[in-house]
Amino acid sequence: MFEFVWWWPLVLLPLPWFIYRFTRPVQPEAVITLPVLPENLVKKPVRRWQSILALLCWVSLLGALARPVWFGDPVQIQPEHRDMLLAVDLSGSMSIEDMVDGQGNTVDRLTAVKQVVTDFIGKRQGDRLGLVLFANHAYLQTPLTFDLNTVKQQLARTVLGLIGQSTAIGEGLGIAAKSFINSDAEQRVIILLSDGANTSGVINPMEAAKLAAENKVRIYTVGIGADEMVQRSFFGDRMVNPSQDLDEHALTQIAALTEGQYFRARNPQELASIYQSINDLEPVSTAQQTWRPREELFRFPLAGALLFSVLLAIRWRRYG
Repeated sequence: MFEFVWWWPLVLLPLPWFIYRFTRPVQPEAVITLPVLPENLVKKPVRRWQSILALLCWVSLLGALARPVWFGDPVQIQPEHRDMLLAVDLSGSMSIEDMVDGQGNTVDRLTAVKQVVTDFIGKRQGDRLGLVLFANHAYLQTPLTFDLNTVKQQLARTVLGLIGQSTAIGEGLGIAAKSFINSDAEQRVIILLSDGANTSGVINPMEAAKLAAENKVRIYTVGIGADEMVQRSFFGDRMVNPSQDLDEHALTQIAALTEGQYFRARNPQELASIYQSINDLEPVSTAQQTWRPREELFRFPLAGALLFSVLLAIRWRRYG
């Protein structure tokens, strides 16, 4: 949208006409009248062009002084944000196909996590998200960022076996907590998802949780895996517990140390419900501010005024 910030200079537009209409022209002190001049000395009248150029120069100057501005479309910004780290287990047991969806389809644990967490990420508009992956060791896959599409893409590219088969829960928590050192957000959250117990790494999960609590970081832990599944073998089918290695006691303690909460996900529906519950516990801030980008355009009429003044000077010098 185009508008003038200062309207008062436009009031001066008719000023040249008032000067021309109500002031008396200056008379030369002496006038020499010659009855006839040689034809080659007679100058063609150029008063009209001079008047037009002077008028254009005047309008351009006033247009620049009125400060024309082009305003872009309104942009919604959130003055406050939340920092949230997603810590995802990539150990070998995440390949177990024990997650049955509502249509009866069976998928592995990591695939179910990708589907649910991707939807969760899309709902966190206005928050900074990051991604930590852990197996034998942990590493920061995506630093805290407002670019949620990047976090989604990095999660979609995760593959099992990339960093081993074990489960370094302590390292995953430690790296996630360390990512908040330079954070200025009042709310800092870690969502830890695992299907086993701490079997690797150099950091004890409880020590990492205490470090997070000291830095006012809240941890939500999610234990994933079905309670039972049919295992087929040469001797027939038998019912087994695929989540027997899940350390629910440790995950519950980790959450309690930081005033968080532990959740249990036995299928994709429960996992989706858990992330919705976390959304409710950590709601996205609704406070917004509107900002409209603007571009100052005064340089264009100012350049026009300069051009018209140069043309006027050339005309004046040539014809007098």
